[in-house]
Amino acid sequence: MLQVSGLTKTFGSGSNKLQVLKGVDMTIQQGEMVALMGPSGSGKSTLLNIIGGLLSGDGGEIDLDGEKYGQKSPSGVVNIRREYVGWIFQDFHLLENLTALDNVAIALELAGMPAKEAEDAARIALTKVGLEDRMNHIPDQLSGGQQQRVAIARAIAGNRPFLLADEPTGNLDIASGREVLQLFKDLCHDEVNPISILMVTHDPDLASNADRMLLLNDGKTEASDIRSAWGLDVEEQDGGEEE
Repeated sequence: MLQVSGLTKTFGSGSNKLQVLKGVDMTIQQGEMVALMGPSGSGKSTLLNIIGGLLSGDGGEIDLDGEKYGQKSPSGVVNIRREYVGWIFQDFHLLENLTALDNVAIALELAGMPAKEAEDAARIALTKVGLEDRMNHIPDQLSGGQQQRVAIARAIAGNRPFLLADEPTGNLDIASGREVLQLFKDLCHDEVNPISILMVTHDPDLASNADRMLLLNDGKTEASDIRSAWGLDVEEQDGGEEE
């Protein structure tokens, strides 16, 4: 599904030059959920932004389901953002005066989908995330976990095959976070349209439930486990670190 090869990214110039990504190599299979951890400032968000087509890399290549990019400008990979990649953030970014159905459908309409087709796709996505009985509720009428489910429905609507999740449970309580994690697993294991997920998280419980963990450190990714990612026994750490 995703192959990243030798991806590099540098910000600034001269004495202010900072090489954030120093040749990232990674592969994510279809239907796989991979957790990405790393110290603050290690470049996790930069990596997600390049994969998601919001930022161009300086070197290397990305192959997402046959689409090759990585050094193209954001204006050159509009199709990646429209058809291939869905985003999920810590904040839900829902429009307060729109129903769950309209919040999902409007994103598809803005991407060029006809209104009726967008509404049908939104209904399918909301049903897939378990909100078939909440489609006509506005965000204030939904719990935090339900609002994140609307955001997930918006991300997968239109059958996008790949999700980028940036601290997706950061604003949720423990129970809601576990529900979102289970939903991610269900989406990855869907027999008809399995999706792949790359998830940035500081939550060791969330990361340890992914299919694999990667640690981004010193500009490169490597296979990891919770102990290596935190640099200590998970039982010893008594709270999350902030990005």
